[in-house]
Amino acid sequence: MGIYRLILKLRHRAYDSGRRPVAEADVPTVCVGNVTVGGTGKTPHTEMILRMLEGRRVAVLSRGYGRRTKGYLEVDPSGLAETYGDEPLQIARKFPSVRVAVDEDRVEGCSKLGACDLIVLDDAFQYRALKAGLNIVLVDYSRPVFKDSLLPFGRLRDLPERIFEADVLIVSKCPSELSDEQRAAFASGLKLSGYDPKTCCALTPSGRRIRLLFSRMVYGEPYMIFPEGDPAFACAEEAVAISGIARGDVFLRHVGESHKVVKAFSFRDHHPFSVADLRSFRMATVESPKAGIATTEKDAQRLLGCASLDASVRKRLYAIPVEAEFLSSAEKDLFSGLLEEFVERGVQAHDLL
Repeated sequence: MGIYRLILKLRHRAYDSGRRPVAEADVPTVCVGNVTVGGTGKTPHTEMILRMLEGRRVAVLSRGYGRRTKGYLEVDPSGLAETYGDEPLQIARKFPSVRVAVDEDRVEGCSKLGACDLIVLDDAFQYRALKAGLNIVLVDYSRPVFKDSLLPFGRLRDLPERIFEADVLIVSKCPSELSDEQRAAFASGLKLSGYDPKTCCALTPSGRRIRLLFSRMVYGEPYMIFPEGDPAFACAEEAVAISGIARGDVFLRHVGESHKVVKAFSFRDHHPFSVADLRSFRMATVESPKAGIATTEKDAQRLLGCASLDASVRKRLYAIPVEAEFLSSAEKDLFSGLLEEFVERGVQAHDLL
């Protein structure tokens, strides 16, 4: 057994046995997580949940990966990614009525958020010190967890069998259409049995019932990031692509479907753009003066905070949003109903206190 696998097993055993304390929040909590290193679409699925629960008092709590600060902070949409992290800042800017906070201590973060109908815990499946009321775990369709390996040889940061602890398992980034036979085959690859396409249920190896849903990513209309941006560049024949996400190849392929990509800048996930990077972006506008500059919404949060970004780049820079959606309306209705029922039970329980 590898050292990393042994460490993970011992850690989970400590929590499961009660040797390490586990807390619960005073309000209902939904965890959106995975067992891999990035790339499954946690933020788009979190945003999907926020759209489904519009009108409810919903808050989002994140660790704030990549920020240079510590402790509990409520996200100011006019702030910087280095203060809050790019993903929490993106959510706060897109959903102004939602309270978004960051704290590496999720237990403390929940207590400080206070009264609300629901707290969405972004990327907290490995945070065992806090027990979520509803665990939603994402699995990338193109990277089945049981065909992957633990770090550093693969992209698994947790034991693949931990997916069986989910209440809802969502296979993300699927093709637009999957037959019932293809869904059942994928379920079997996840070591789930008895998949029923009508109820979207399957059984784990221990016989536990779990919801299994399938979603895809849909790109939206591009928009200019800066006020001085010229929308004509979003429609230009040529494009420069900038991505600092887990699956930059997918984004690059999408840009290439409607533009001739004349230059591509690919960085690691959450990459902090340097002065040299910004200089390279400016040089790209000199080399390809007719090209627009396409980036992701997440990268846009960091680029907005780059005070030294050249005017030629600001004029050309646009973001392409992406949303998660279920493959069928039945799956959407089922998931939305589960969320509403979960929130309503929590609200009623709180009213009885």
